Amino acid sequence: MKSISIKGSKRESVGKVATKALRNAGMVPCVIYGGETPIHFSAEEKAFKNLVYTPNVYTASLNVDGQKINAVLQDIQFHPVKDSILHVDFYQLFDDKEITMNIPVKLTGTSPGVLNGGSLRFTNRKLKVKALPANLPDFVSADISKLKIGHKLVIKSLINEDYTFMHPDNTVVVQVRTSRNATAAEDEEDEEVEATEEGATATE
Repeated sequence: MKSISIKGSKRESVGKVATKALRNAGMVPCVIYGGETPIHFSAEEKAFKNLVYTPNVYTASLNVDGQKINAVLQDIQFHPVKDSILHVDFYQLFDDKEITMNIPVKLTGTSPGVLNGGSLRFTNRKLKVKALPANLPDFVSADISKLKIGHKLVIKSLINEDYTFMHPDNTVVVQVRTSRNATAAEDEEDEEVEATEEGATATE
């Protein structure tokens, strides 16, 4: 998984007055959990742009006064009116300890069912995955090139040795449902084509 670098400084004071002063200076108060003790630090709000305002998922490479810590975004608080970042919580990563994250699903291929007028229902755009940090994927690939009308893709068909899905095997990820514009399923079309060809041969 790709990582976003964020540079910060440890906070000497974590009181309300000091926190307000940080925010007024364009800084964001942060806490890193998961280690022996929580680490309080602050970083410029603009440093979070590529980590927060994106549909992708990244780990964070934190540099706090020269101390490098790999972590994931655990929680974030926004101002209710200004939409500015008020506070960020991170969870420290360890090479030998599995972590659970919501990973986006990326659809590949073209569904024949959709080409026939079916409606694509993308039920789960993110999936909860558990893995060692080194095995966390940037996205989960879901091939829909064989999905006909009425067919669906479930977790069981996406199983990967590098990570574990925290969902039942029969959880639907994406499916193609019949719509008013649907013409017919591919196998029905094939039958119609064959029937037409036989009729033409008989006429001759």
